[in-house]
Amino acid sequence: MKQDWFAGDPRTNKERMLAGDDYLCIDAELHVGLAKAARAAARFNAAYGEDPDAAQALLPAVFGSIAPDTYIRAPLYVDYGVNITIGSGSFANFGLIALDVAPITIGDDVLMGPNVQLLTPNHPIDPDRRRDKLESAAPITIHNNVWLGGGVIVVGGVTIGENSVIGAGSVVVKDIPANVIAVGNPCRVVREI
Repeated sequence: MKQDWFAGDPRTNKERMLAGDDYLCIDAELHVGLAKAARAAARFNAAYGEDPDAAQALLPAVFGSIAPDTYIRAPLYVDYGVNITIGSGSFANFGLIALDVAPITIGDDVLMGPNVQLLTPNHPIDPDRRRDKLESAAPITIHNNVWLGGGVIVVGGVTIGENSVIGAGSVVVKDIPANVIAVGNPCRVVREI
């Protein structure tokens, strides 16, 4: 039987989600936002197959904010899209997955290889909370001039400092300082730049 995890909390499920607190990931209001983002991303992905350059004009409907000189290759997948900000001169190769339950902030001149995953949501370890479909999230911040190699996974709560390089296939579970090369699972700094 599902418990009333939020007894006495007057906030809506969406308000709890945006605050980074536990919320129910199965929610009608949230599904409206998910569906809207899925449609916008699908329009971009379809248009990219016809004219990759012209498809870029559809990206403002997918993201909360994106600089006009940023270039994204399809396919692209987001949760809500509106919680993602991408700065000037950035590039994402094929297969970007950006689950923006919490904010994802991507700076200027960020390069993302194919199949990069930016994953803000987290599920509880407690089996009862997980069974009741609770979830929480933490933001991701990627500072200017970062390069994420192909297949990099960045989890919620992580900040990657300016000019750093994250090696292909790395899983970033803690903050990475500026001006370093970091690799591995879990990702660790191997040297300064």
